Amino acid sequence: MIHEVIMAGFGGQGVMLIGELLAYAGMLEGKKVSWMPSYGPEMRGGTANCSVVVSDEELTSPVVTEPTAVIIMNKPSLDKFEGAVRKGGVVVVNTSLIDRKVARADVEVVEVPCNDVAAELGNSRVANMVALGAFIGATRCVSKQSVMEGLRHILPERHHHLLPLNEQAIDRGIALAQQ
Repeated sequence: MIHEVIMAGFGGQGVMLIGELLAYAGMLEGKKVSWMPSYGPEMRGGTANCSVVVSDEELTSPVVTEPTAVIIMNKPSLDKFEGAVRKGGVVVVNTSLIDRKVARADVEVVEVPCNDVAAELGNSRVANMVALGAFIGATRCVSKQSVMEGLRHILPERHHHLLPLNEQAIDRGIALAQQ
């Protein structure tokens, strides 16, 4: 199975982190992975997206032009990437910041109020983890356990006290995707 994913939003929404985390989790599971970041003119507040490939087979290219899934954190990113998703693919949409529906009927749409859930959990910065959880819940691309193990490696030790909060956010995303 091959998962080609584009994650997109504003700089500062943690899009690069969840992309790196997905690739790391895939690597921990013995899969072939690539992670390619792309920034807009500004890092924080500008557009940011990354491409992640997680595959059971050798990768032919790290470039993702027709993703099997997208994780969309803001409206400009939905406008940009909605049309690129393969027929039958998955579109995870952050409905907290996106006020329109996905216009396509040939994809699976997973609507999750990422920012609202993060606020309920007490920290708006985990909206990205809610989105990642929703993606995992919808695709089963990697296990939650691998994501958490990856987070322990990627997150600086001084932030390890945030691991339980991040796990709660991922759990909420998974649950919302499976409803």
